[in-house]
Amino acid sequence: MASSIPPLCNLGRSVLRSAPVRSLLVTVLVAAIGCNSPDLSPKAPMARQPAPVAAQPAAAQPVAAQRLSADTPSKTAAGHSFIAPAGWSLRENGNAVILEAPEGGSWIALVDAQAKDAEAALAEAWAAYRPDAKWPLRSTTPAPNKDGWQDQRTYTYQTSPNELRTVTARTMRHGDRWTVRISDVANAVAGKREAQIALVLDQLLPKGYVRETFAGRKARKLDAARIAELEVFITRAQQALSVPGISIGVVQDGEVVFAGGFGVREIGKQALVDADTTYLIASNTKSLTTLMLGKLVDEGKLSWDTPVTTLLPAFKLGDPDTTSKVQVKHLLCACTGLPRHDLEWLLGPAGATPALALTILGRMQPTSKFGEMYQYSNPIAAAAGLVGGHVAFPDLELGAAYDQVMATRVFGPLGMTRTTFDFTRAMRDNYARPYAFDVDGKIAPVAMAQNTPIRAVRPAGGAWSTVRDLLKYVQMELAKGALPGGKRYVSEAILAARQAPQVKTGKDSWYGMGLDVDTTSGTPMVFHGGRMRGYRSNMVWLPEHGVGAVILTNADSGNVLMDAFPRKLLEVLFDGRPEADDAVAASAKAWQEWIASSRKLLTIPPDPGEVAKLASRYRNDVLGEIRVIKTSDGATFDFGTWKAPIASRKNPDGTITFVATAPGWSPEFVASAQAGRRTLMIRDAQHEYVFTESD
Repeated sequence: MASSIPPLCNLGRSVLRSAPVRSLLVTVLVAAIGCNSPDLSPKAPMARQPAPVAAQPAAAQPVAAQRLSADTPSKTAAGHSFIAPAGWSLRENGNAVILEAPEGGSWIALVDAQAKDAEAALAEAWAAYRPDAKWPLRSTTPAPNKDGWQDQRTYTYQTSPNELRTVTARTMRHGDRWTVRISDVANAVAGKREAQIALVLDQLLPKGYVRETFAGRKARKLDAARIAELEVFITRAQQALSVPGISIGVVQDGEVVFAGGFGVREIGKQALVDADTTYLIASNTKSLTTLMLGKLVDEGKLSWDTPVTTLLPAFKLGDPDTTSKVQVKHLLCACTGLPRHDLEWLLGPAGATPALALTILGRMQPTSKFGEMYQYSNPIAAAAGLVGGHVAFPDLELGAAYDQVMATRVFGPLGMTRTTFDFTRAMRDNYARPYAFDVDGKIAPVAMAQNTPIRAVRPAGGAWSTVRDLLKYVQMELAKGALPGGKRYVSEAILAARQAPQVKTGKDSWYGMGLDVDTTSGTPMVFHGGRMRGYRSNMVWLPEHGVGAVILTNADSGNVLMDAFPRKLLEVLFDGRPEADDAVAASAKAWQEWIASSRKLLTIPPDPGEVAKLASRYRNDVLGEIRVIKTSDGATFDFGTWKAPIASRKNPDGTITFVATAPGWSPEFVASAQAGRRTLMIRDAQHEYVFTESD
């Protein structure tokens, strides 16, 4: 990761699942677990198992560990509460409580320290956990005050890619005592158990602290003064985060109380964004796709329990047993055990059709048992849309059938006139151009070619839409399936089924079918976020209060607003504790500090001696070709549909990583050799691809 606090590696999801009521507690941890290389898998998952740094933490004495059969409320040495996840082992070692993942070789240590400051607390924590640890510090970034913790700061350590692990620490103060959380976790484990790790992090609360709850409270009327408060928040956040354009919409009791824009569609031009500006909404598309499937259930064309293979015989996974279990409701439940697997479409052939999604699925293997664990996967979500399209229009090509069923079952009936999967149409007029920070922390345009591959898996994230269109969808959800005027669009039972728990994502949250539900605040919040290069978006509603909102942004730094704006909405509705402003300020500062620390590790132009060792062409049988264009002042990676200048970085173990320094996405490749031929390797959390030099 070269240029920013992680591109958050999910193309629609972060480890926090965009939960609006949470802070960015695990941003940097997620950043480093392979997010620089979105998900991929050419062979069996986890074909290369991460080796633990040591059989157990060096400082630990042989103390019997307790293997937990269920999520277990626990306490640190100082009495701070947390939840230890099912399947993990827990043991105490003086002032440290150490959790070890079921796979072994991955730990989370919670250490209480009586120290004068954060640095002293950090040193004490490492002495208690692993005094022999020697990873160099990569960056230190601030985190917002939250949940009773003050003076929070995150420390990220520089591991070598071949260690296949991420090491971070978080210092936090409550009163005059410090607590330090150390995460020393193999990337494969982090990718597989992200919800369990988030459970530990989210539920670590100071002794005696009670979280704010809005249970039983009535939402305030969003009058002019409260709307103005939201506008001021957006204006300040926009400046702090350098987001060129933000479009916002809010509904209450069936009425649109605000719909408008802040900023410009394109830097250097005067055209402003508004409620009708189109943005790529990425994984918000999933919610619309499951709505389409719900319409087909209402029509009697399928049921949630129908085996997928009976509807689309071409559907198959790399694991026959899992294939046979998959029902329609499982396509968008993130519960089939399939890991993230994105590089095959991100770096796939130009102009690939949705048939590519089925090809990718045929190579995918589960890394957890069916229904056991939350694991987010775009290709199987794409299959959901292809199934629905094929059922409704069996004579059409899969992509055309999906487009048609969405037009006839969702966009048309809801009056979403500007929502489309057609990039050309979306970008014809009044669209927001995407932006991201470059390696020097300056806002820069993102090449649209980084986003066009989503067309091959568009049911998972390929829709363009506007605030005005998406508010129509949110209003329908709040009206329990009724359209303006009272006409029934879809049954209440269908909407309820989409929100029903399919897999846990936290203590008080779960994933349904293309929808998240979180009750942490005491009132249910339904939502889904979306992330593609240079675009961040969220739509959220409170069913008990008749309030909903949509936020669309045209910059990666809008990622912060995905969480912060819904939190601010809660504060305004319920006179809640002010947290959103602090979260934005801390995150904006952290973003720039991360960029600066990452930049120091890069050599730009790349080391000429290392560039000279690169071959001119590399090929992977699944991902295709990378060309290396060498010039007098550096080199460029040519991925076919887009190019990026490269930087080099020397890792602690002496290996060399080449980074494609493009705003929006900076994939990293480790240079090596196999069987006498030069190679470039790219990894995600659980898989790796090897590009070998070709003639």
